[in-house]
Amino acid sequence: MKKILFILIFLCVQQWVSAQEIKKIKINELSKMIDTSTTPLIISFWASWCVPCIHEIPWFEKNVAASAKKVKLVLVSIDFADDYPKTITAFAKKNGYRSEILWLNETNADEFCPKIDKSWDGAIPVTLMVNNKKQYRQFFGHQLPEARFILELKKLTE
Repeated sequence: MKKILFILIFLCVQQWVSAQEIKKIKINELSKMIDTSTTPLIISFWASWCVPCIHEIPWFEKNVAASAKKVKLVLVSIDFADDYPKTITAFAKKNGYRSEILWLNETNADEFCPKIDKSWDGAIPVTLMVNNKKQYRQFFGHQLPEARFILELKKLTE
């Protein structure tokens, strides 16, 4: 009986520990993270209600994990404030997202979008790929099909 109780407690603790904490972040903090990254970085802006976003995240995660080079994928949610953190956390867990997830605590797209890229009109999904060591920065203002993502990932890490 003690073994069963121990196993149940262990599984509950493991589930609690493995639940991802989603950090709240402002645009200036995100910009600093991008500008100071020492590894190639992919920032995917998404929301739980955005169907094209949800379609591309699995192949982003799969291909980054399969990459021979070290690349960091960060999923930046722009979900509504009412969805933070409970809805976003539940959605990420349901979909098995393994990447770091941040919630962008901003409401004025006219202010935060140009800080990422002057051409960003606020539509999602969008992806930013940065390799500061190579002085490489590429912004994609649309969904990236998997084949294109693979090509861009190679450019990022070459």
